[in-house]
Amino acid sequence: MNKIPLMAHLVAGYPSDELAKAAARGLAAGGASYFEIQFPFSDPSADGKAIQTACAETLAKGFRLDEGFAFVSHLRKTYPDIPVCIMTYANLAYKTGIDAFAERAARAGAFGLIIPDLPFDTDEGLHAACLKRGLVSIPVAAPSMTAERIASLAALRRPYVYAALRAGITGSDTVIDEATLAFLASLSGSGSKILGGFGIRRGDQAAALSPAVHAVVAGSVFVDLIREHAGSAFENPADAVFREIEAKTSELCFPG
Repeated sequence: MNKIPLMAHLVAGYPSDELAKAAARGLAAGGASYFEIQFPFSDPSADGKAIQTACAETLAKGFRLDEGFAFVSHLRKTYPDIPVCIMTYANLAYKTGIDAFAERAARAGAFGLIIPDLPFDTDEGLHAACLKRGLVSIPVAAPSMTAERIASLAALRRPYVYAALRAGITGSDTVIDEATLAFLASLSGSGSKILGGFGIRRGDQAAALSPAVHAVVAGSVFVDLIREHAGSAFENPADAVFREIEAKTSELCFPG
């Protein structure tokens, strides 16, 4: 059975460091190819209810950037064959300093940075800061972009591009239709590895998307499972989270 490469999204520190690590174990055991670790932010504008709530709850417990970088470092040491991308918003990186944020990410062992509100053509020096430290900056493309802007992004030939499969926020179910595939095809001339996500929750969606992308991206589905099983009354919560995350990851990587 062929494996579908999966970039799996977690919110650092959600709902606790222990359970975030249990979820990461489940992702690795289920076959995830990349970790995408979100550093919580108070106004995650691209995210739906599940991730917004996870960010708010984690921040309310006093989450700090140091904890996020420590989690990335833990993942790199524990799963050295799975690259880790940090996803966050411009405010956090800008407050730290774009250059300093990239430096900390590199020291933690990150592979790349995804900052959706720092677009490729006005990124405040993000791409240059990443290049300087051997990181990849992964720009975000969306179907709402004009054909001219997509062409401008493709012409940059970045190593990776994150393709949001529809307009709006994460979490809602996404239909993989002809328009979706046409959008992905418009990025294919870049030579970039396309990471396709937004609303991927099931194996059939991953299977439909996989021929058009380098890796499928899923996030809200994992956050929902963590929330559902973190308070398990029937077994150790870490064991419940691990089991459910492993099963869902396996479904997405090996559908059918």
